[in-house]
Amino acid sequence: MVRVRAVRVTVPPHSYRTFISLLRNIFPELSCKAGLCAVLRGSAEVLCGCRWMLGVRALLGLGLLVTSRGVSVLAHQGAYAHACENTYRASSARQACTMANTIRYLGQEEAQRIDEELFSEYSFSVDQLMELAGLSCATAVTKGYPLQALIKSPPRVLVICGPGNNGGDGLVCARHLKLFGYEPAVLYPKRPNKQLFQNLTTQCEKMEINFLSEMPEADEIDEVYNVVVDAVFGFSFKGAVREPFGGILSTLKKVTVPIASVDIPSGWDVEQGSPDGIQPDMLISLTAPKKAAEHFKGRYHYLGGRFVPPALEKKYDLRLPQYPGTECVHQLN
Repeated sequence: MVRVRAVRVTVPPHSYRTFISLLRNIFPELSCKAGLCAVLRGSAEVLCGCRWMLGVRALLGLGLLVTSRGVSVLAHQGAYAHACENTYRASSARQACTMANTIRYLGQEEAQRIDEELFSEYSFSVDQLMELAGLSCATAVTKGYPLQALIKSPPRVLVICGPGNNGGDGLVCARHLKLFGYEPAVLYPKRPNKQLFQNLTTQCEKMEINFLSEMPEADEIDEVYNVVVDAVFGFSFKGAVREPFGGILSTLKKVTVPIASVDIPSGWDVEQGSPDGIQPDMLISLTAPKKAAEHFKGRYHYLGGRFVPPALEKKYDLRLPQYPGTECVHQLN
């Protein structure tokens, strides 16, 4: 038996090559090439088996949880069932790289046509697709930032909602996050006078989700919240950002906690992106990725909204990946 001790180290959160090298330096008796390397729903959790252990039943699991604050190395034994599950996930992660290169990225007008066709030709309702989209966003958040990996307790998440359908997705996301065990708070500064959005707001309020009256300062967000969900603007956004959203986006540029953007990072050009805009850690593309997603540099890119009819996918040559099992999201990177 190999005895392993818990070690806490710090590496840049995006430097996976450094991470693997560091692992080998700490545990020279372990071989990552011979072990299981699987990206899990923490920031990055890797299982490594000893190179001289041949059977899966003999694997010694090492959970390495990479967060924006550093790396926590936690040793544990008896990982047979866990290892089997993550062998599948490792395979899915490798396939995701290929899929991300073949899937079509949509321009703004094409994305709008697909949306309109879903409503007109396929008789989907707005609230129906919004519910599926919001559930996808909440599910992606649970995979990228699982409860057991969060640094701050209680597991607070700030959800910032805009005045359109993207904001509606955010309200649905907040409701599902509450059901998943998180403590969401919602900032909803411009509420449209439509029954759909009033209903979504009431649903959140009845679930005792707190609505903020103003945008917190960046330091307060970093201190109180684990994640920020950016549901301000979607793929229909054009023109200059108006207040109060200009100030909100300026604050988001200063925060250090991870940002998860819904469909499009708010303020970005839908096709060209924005190198000077907010830089989210997670992007949840809905229906199909938009061209701006090609400029996304964060750790997690998920595809959500598992509702595209095959005939529509074929018509627009979307080349969507196959979702695993009954999952409503699929990781693209």
